Amino acid sequence: MQTLTLANIYELQGLKEEALEIYKEVLKKDPNNSEAKIAIRRLSGMRKKFLNVNTQMKDFFLKMDTEVEFKEFERWLLKAWN
Repeated sequence: MQTLTLANIYELQGLKEEALEIYKEVLKKDPNNSEAKIAIRRLSGMRKKFLNVNTQMKDFFLKMDTEVEFKEFERWLLKAWN
């Protein structure tokens, strides 16, 4: 059953794509559902923001193994989110 509650749970668990699909289904059934509209805009914006994430940093993340590298990645990540 596709419900806002299930979509919210998925979103809180970090399952953004799954949540987005449920919000879209809810909106198909109820085109005036403002909560689903807001959630779709929010999640779609997040997806667009990180669509072309720096592949160099992705490679760095996969290979990092020192505390200095972890800190460097953390700084980059915080900067990306703001």
